[in-house]
Amino acid sequence: MTRFAAKLIPAALALVLGACATVPAPVVAPTAPADRPLSERVPASPAEARAKAHVELGMAYLQAGRFDVALDEASTALRDVASYAPAFHLKALIHMFVDDAAQADADFRRALAEAPGDPDFNNSYGWFLCSRDRIDDGLARLAVAARNPYYRTPTRPYTNAGLCHLRRNDDAAAAQQFLRAVDTDPANTQALYQLASIAYRKGDYADARSYLIRLHQQSEPTAGTAWLGLRTERRLGNRDAEASYATQLRSRFSASPEFLLMQQGKYE
Repeated sequence: MTRFAAKLIPAALALVLGACATVPAPVVAPTAPADRPLSERVPASPAEARAKAHVELGMAYLQAGRFDVALDEASTALRDVASYAPAFHLKALIHMFVDDAAQADADFRRALAEAPGDPDFNNSYGWFLCSRDRIDDGLARLAVAARNPYYRTPTRPYTNAGLCHLRRNDDAAAAQQFLRAVDTDPANTQALYQLASIAYRKGDYADARSYLIRLHQQSEPTAGTAWLGLRTERRLGNRDAEASYATQLRSRFSASPEFLLMQQGKYE
């Protein structure tokens, strides 16, 4: 997935499974050799160079929330090169973001038909399938992306696979994937947060605290991480640390649901 598309993962969590008239066909993970991401390849022709520029511009418009203009850029890229896979990938991301599941699925499939081994496409499609509760198909795609030796960011499909397992309430399998994500990128704050959350649910409060310390060494606390930190320290009996988190929630996140829960004393 591109750098921007990775930012879509939190928003995609809010998307719901669209109604389908028929049961979707199973997704078969590719058996073709692993490919280098198309985003890293030098364009093979002037037309492909133009298509690449339009896709990159489309990604920027997508980031700005200009879905209509982003879609126009993808269409322009396809006029330059009718089979340009990154343009179909861009279209798929746009349709995923606006919750047009059927069209997103079709565009993902078309992108992968042109480049079945592309790790960005497999990662994106894998998360899309997971977000539609097609868990096994999604995990298969994410595994393809993660094991691609040319992929520079395997932490992304590992993280997405962990989130996918969480949709099944399988904390053990999710933790394995988040640990792999952190192994490949120790600064992966999303994976660290999820590991802390899983440890807290298991009652392993010391481990939860350790993960939160690592997380807050990488980034500033959010309302969610401060709330988890407060509850963890409360369980451990560390009143000073608990009070410190409470102060952060009061001073920085007073409009958050977490602050309201703290005020109401609803710690669980």
